[in-house]
Amino acid sequence: MAQQDRPPSLDRLDARLRAAQKRRDANRAGRGGRRDAEDRTDRGKGIGLALRIGTELVAGVAVGVAIGLGLDWWLGTKPWLMIVFFFLGAGAGIVNVYRTMSGLGHAVGYVDRDRAKNGGGPDPDERKGE
Repeated sequence: MAQQDRPPSLDRLDARLRAAQKRRDANRAGRGGRRDAEDRTDRGKGIGLALRIGTELVAGVAVGVAIGLGLDWWLGTKPWLMIVFFFLGAGAGIVNVYRTMSGLGHAVGYVDRDRAKNGGGPDPDERKGE
C-alpha cells in the first residue's frame, strides 16, 4: 500500500504520535534526562529489596541448620535438634521478611507513636524527669 492510499484515520494517528514524541523529547530535554536516571534507581531499589528478602530467608534457614548440627554433634542427638532448628530458622527468616515488607524495625530505637499514644507504651514526646 502506497503512502497516498492510507486512510485519513491513520494519517491523524501518525500526526498525533509524532506530536506526542516531540512533547516527550522536549520534556526529557528540559529535565536533563533525569527521568531515565530515576527509573534506573527505582529498578535498583526493587532488585535490592528482592535480594534482601531472599538473603533473609536463606540466612535464617542456614543459621538454624548450623546451630542444630552443632548442638546435635555436641549432644549426640542426631538429627532431632537440626530438624527443630531448621524450622526455627525458617520461622525467623519469614518473620524477618515480614518485618522488612511492613517497615517494622527499620531503624534503631524505632517507636510507633500511634501505639505509644494509645496506651501501648511510653509516649516518646514526654520526657521523664523534666
